[in-house]
Amino acid sequence: MAHSPLVSIVVPAHNAEATLARALDCLLDQEIVDWEAVIVDDASTDRTPAIIAGYVEHDARFRTLRSSTSSAAGARNSGISTARGHWLMFLDADDWVDASFLAKMLAALKAAPDAVAAYCGSRRVMPDGELTPSSISTEVAIQPFETFARQCAIRTHALLVDREAIVGLGGFDVSLRTCENWDLWQRLAHLGKRWVMVDEPLAFYRVSPNSLSRNSTQMLADAEIVIARGFSADPRVSHPASAQANGAISANGGTASEALAWFALWNAASDCGRGSRSIDPQALRALPAGRKWAREIAEVAIDGLMVGSLSVPAQLAARWGRFGGPLTELIIELGKIWDNPAAGRRVQYQLEQMLLDADDLAAPRRLARTLGIRVDVRNPNAIELPEGIDRIHAYLMMDGQIEAVVQFGVLGTVTRDHWIELIQNVVPAERLADSTARLAGRSTVPQEGAGADTSNTFAAEALLFTAERRSDPDSHFGKLAQLTAEARELVRSSAEPEQPPAVPRRARAADTNDRTAFWNSYFATEDPWNYGSLYEQEKYQRQLEILPAGPIGRVLELACAEGHFTRQLAPRVSHLTATDISAIAIERARARCGDQPNIEFGVLDFAADMLPGEMDLIVCSEVLYYLDDLAELRRITKKFTEALAPGGSFITAHAFVLRDNVERTGFDWNTFGAQAISETLAATEGLVLEQSIQTELYRIDRFRRLSPDDLVTEPMIDHAPIRAQIEIGVARNIIWGGARALRRDVARNEQRQRVPVLMYHSVSDDGPAALARFRLTPAAFGSQMAWLRANGFHAINSEQLEGRIANRQPFVGRPVLITFDDGFQNFADHAWPTLRANDLTAEVFLVTDLVGKVAQWDAHNGPPTQLMDAGTVRRLAGEGAFFGSHMATHRAIDGLSSSDLAAELLRSRMFIERWTGRPTTAFTAPFSVTDRRLGRLARECGYRIGFGARHGPADLDCDLIDLPRIEIRGDRSLDDFVATVEAVLKER
Repeated sequence: MAHSPLVSIVVPAHNAEATLARALDCLLDQEIVDWEAVIVDDASTDRTPAIIAGYVEHDARFRTLRSSTSSAAGARNSGISTARGHWLMFLDADDWVDASFLAKMLAALKAAPDAVAAYCGSRRVMPDGELTPSSISTEVAIQPFETFARQCAIRTHALLVDREAIVGLGGFDVSLRTCENWDLWQRLAHLGKRWVMVDEPLAFYRVSPNSLSRNSTQMLADAEIVIARGFSADPRVSHPASAQANGAISANGGTASEALAWFALWNAASDCGRGSRSIDPQALRALPAGRKWAREIAEVAIDGLMVGSLSVPAQLAARWGRFGGPLTELIIELGKIWDNPAAGRRVQYQLEQMLLDADDLAAPRRLARTLGIRVDVRNPNAIELPEGIDRIHAYLMMDGQIEAVVQFGVLGTVTRDHWIELIQNVVPAERLADSTARLAGRSTVPQEGAGADTSNTFAAEALLFTAERRSDPDSHFGKLAQLTAEARELVRSSAEPEQPPAVPRRARAADTNDRTAFWNSYFATEDPWNYGSLYEQEKYQRQLEILPAGPIGRVLELACAEGHFTRQLAPRVSHLTATDISAIAIERARARCGDQPNIEFGVLDFAADMLPGEMDLIVCSEVLYYLDDLAELRRITKKFTEALAPGGSFITAHAFVLRDNVERTGFDWNTFGAQAISETLAATEGLVLEQSIQTELYRIDRFRRLSPDDLVTEPMIDHAPIRAQIEIGVARNIIWGGARALRRDVARNEQRQRVPVLMYHSVSDDGPAALARFRLTPAAFGSQMAWLRANGFHAINSEQLEGRIANRQPFVGRPVLITFDDGFQNFADHAWPTLRANDLTAEVFLVTDLVGKVAQWDAHNGPPTQLMDAGTVRRLAGEGAFFGSHMATHRAIDGLSSSDLAAELLRSRMFIERWTGRPTTAFTAPFSVTDRRLGRLARECGYRIGFGARHGPADLDCDLIDLPRIEIRGDRSLDDFVATVEAVLKER
């Protein structure tokens, strides 16, 4: 019985005299020798039969058959019928495989005994011998059938397949002129068995000008048949996997029409490569227009372009003149079909980027929108823009070497000084030191030696040209100046009246050794603590409730401030002496209480001055925090005791402060608080606590000076809720439930190289389900902000972040930059009150053309969310919120022309500055989409800091114009948030 080989290789050959020997020789080179080759001569009329005979004569592993099917499918089926091996391979007569092909493929199959096939990567070979990059589909190993239902993901000869499975499927479909291999792989995958991948380019496919794969009309017709079969039950497969019995599932990778559109795109691009157009652009309608698909569309187009033009990627830009026109027209048509020209432009930019990235720019490459050039760093020349060009991709060259690759959006002529400025920004100064004089074109360059700092020379050179370049209306900067003027006029003439933002509340005065000056500075602003608030009034009421029973004679009020409590206390006592260290406060108190005859007023510093004696009651509230230390407090409590008559009362109201007990709710002040004050008073000889009203935030105590015969009894302790609303000025200093770390402590003890920049969008209970990821409930957001506050974080703005990174200064303490994209009204309604209550701020990036309108970019997901109007922006800016640009229209910037991009950057910045009264220097990219034009154009339009698509914390090594952020998702838990932020803390 004849030996059955391990592998049978079927080689169809029709008039293949030029290539057949190369194909058969690769089999002789194989490291594995247990194979047979069945060469099927398909009605050849050249020397093919003679070549076959020579191999058969010299090596018994070669066998031959004759066929007259005139099709590769029929010839392969003939070979299958006589094949004896366990595994089959199909090798066309103009292709070949690596010498290790069989060994590596069989090894993969041995490691996966349940596999029905093994496949590898492949490379095309152009007629000039150039090789394309390797390609391989990882998806085949993950979901073979869903992949093959949509595309032919494997070359014919990049596969070893089980022979019995192929025989059971009936072999290749001879009714198909093309795509017959795709059809067979699809049926094989329908069985639901495993495919294993060998991730190496072991197969080589020769591209011929006469190949059927260049017949796009036939290819598209056959592909439509194969795809339709993939999305339905296939009666040719007797025992399909149950999950795939009815064909592919659209949710697993797109519909049949979309799959056909992708194939049509490849063929349309292949046509363009030949300088022709045979595919109706309407066949591309089902292609996805979303920005995330732009690169994939460009990749498929380039793949088709390579076959059509017989070029490898490195040659395509140089050959643009052959196919650039038809290809650009195709992309424009695609944008029209989508009714989205910006999406078409995005594809164009992406495609041109990929072509130029592969090119050496040995000569200028003029594409549709991009000019690729080399620039001599030592002698840059002005570049006038060809029509339609708005982007430059340049290699900066020195001594024949590439010093840097730059790409930037350009509006007009790039002058010599423009190049000088750009070069000095991107080429290290030490590399330029020996060419500074030549570049500047002057003889006044410092001559201190090779180590001389050249940066100032370049800066001066750029400044010398500034006026000249801006006066040239056709230059880049001249065009930019025109756009600036247009944006300024638009802002000036807008219907929105120009009003200054609200002035933030006066900040607390700086500490000073002069107590009188210190307190007078407080009262320079009337009512500095909002004494009339419901919270303060509730506290006053409870102080009145704790007054001793019976008539009260002589009363001393210390630190009466502006007399708000004085007026309420006076009717309850016989005579009231109201005092304060500030003469300003006393005059206001006198005016407020002028109709109360039993009050006398006086300026008194209770810490330094003598107190009047024999008082029946002394009231001293909300001021003892300001004493220097507990030793001074102990000294002064003795004064209070001595100023009381025996049996007299001392009433005090003070808030709980975290410094006394960090584990309970309290105010985050760097002072002692109610607990320490009460303990000190209780420890003062002659004083005893009689009654205390205690809330979560403060306690009100009444002490009594003991008489010689007094009996000390247990104090009466009442616990009371706080019913009054707590205004923001008070709330922002409270940490509810205590703190795990205090800001002042971490500021003393911690420095770090990284900082979390948190990215939010919407804070609301309601909204479209499709946008749940971008929406936090107010409760969830409140929990996150409370956690930040309780763990010692302080909020910074982008300008502070910029300063630290620019100067490479480590971040002190635990800073966090909280950002919001879009500027939703729910930021003002829900997020901002929560931020203020936690003594945090945020930076909101506005879509300025839509301020006061709705987020129309989300309309396809449901009712669009309301955006803040200019008045709200102005109010929040006055309250301490910060604002930056999210561009003017929320269009993704990679679909904007350079002129439109610059215009949006300019007018967005100017409108925000009008509304806030502050410089605007920060931006975020809509949809987190950036391209290489953005950074430089943004700087030229006045921005210094930008946030792009990268995820993670910002650090001192980041590019200021492309900083990362950490998206905080609405579908994640508080534990996830904590873990994310703590991960940044751990790396200092």
